[in-house]
Amino acid sequence: MNVNLQNLNSTHKPRIFNNPERFVEGWYWVMPSKQLRVTEVKSVKILGRELAIYRGKDKKVVIVDAYCPHMGAHLAEGKVEGNELRCFFHHWKFDEEGFCVDIPCINQPISIKLQTWPTAEKYGMIWVWTGDIPKQSLPFVLELENKEYDVALGDYFLMNCHPNTFMINPIDVQHFQTVHKLSSEIAFEKQEINQNAIIFSNSKPIPKKSISSVLIRLLCKKNIAHNVCYWYGSTNIVTIGTDFFHVYIMFAMRLLEGGKSEGQVMLMTEKRRGIFGWFYNRVVLSLTKILGTHFIQDDVKIFQTIQFDLKTPIKADNSIMQFVNHLERQKPLMLKTWKLARSQNVEIKETREKEYDTKSND
Repeated sequence: MNVNLQNLNSTHKPRIFNNPERFVEGWYWVMPSKQLRVTEVKSVKILGRELAIYRGKDKKVVIVDAYCPHMGAHLAEGKVEGNELRCFFHHWKFDEEGFCVDIPCINQPISIKLQTWPTAEKYGMIWVWTGDIPKQSLPFVLELENKEYDVALGDYFLMNCHPNTFMINPIDVQHFQTVHKLSSEIAFEKQEINQNAIIFSNSKPIPKKSISSVLIRLLCKKNIAHNVCYWYGSTNIVTIGTDFFHVYIMFAMRLLEGGKSEGQVMLMTEKRRGIFGWFYNRVVLSLTKILGTHFIQDDVKIFQTIQFDLKTPIKADNSIMQFVNHLERQKPLMLKTWKLARSQNVEIKETREKEYDTKSND
């Protein structure tokens, strides 16, 4: 039984899913917070764009476009002075909002501004918003929104596929049985949280086969609650647990040139008080990391060699198609430039209009 590919073939909006040149405007991970010391500046390349990132004396992180507007020197070669960044080449200095505040050879700095990008720190990571003003929050665990939690950083990884392709794995119902030998009775229900977030929920009996089921039983003795929350099409949070105990695994990914991707794993659980609670959570997070690593090792082999092309979706792929349709309604940006991506029809129309205007002027 084929499913309806609603909105996927629309000519009125650009195609985002699995497109090697496009991503959704949103929050994306940059680096672990501990890798950027106070008054340190570094060069980073995020979603094809060259950036400079530094931490001021006030411990706040600032991210700016990499190249000085004077002659194009890379600002990561400069140095941090207080909360400001001075270019190494001609010593122009810019404040945390990007304004030029000092040019040594003249008394009054000229009116010029660096492009700065909204930043935040959460889960032990630095994040950047790929637009002017954040329209949504950082990816968060709904159940932990107003609670304290413990976090452990998992592995950094590279994938030979688009982030969107890897993202659909936790809601690929068929592969739970064929790859992981788990229950074939999984059925997800979707709920859109906002324009950029969607959650797929499932509740099933404890699986009775495979090493994965043994590891899961160490954490959960009763029926397992399993849901996946997606943010911006490139970050997901997998929740596993019972009614009274949950662990959370976040896979944060970003697009690389050539349609490949890089990602960072973060593990979370609700904070427990006292020495026993601290020790208990460390054990839980360690077991979760072992479980997650074992569970996806076969998936990784697939996604390192896959040439993804979903031409014949069936009923079992319904959750995947819902994810794709949700993604297609979000704001698309172009890799490298971070500018708004437009549909091919609009670009063709604009080209024709320019050609017509040129002929008219002739």
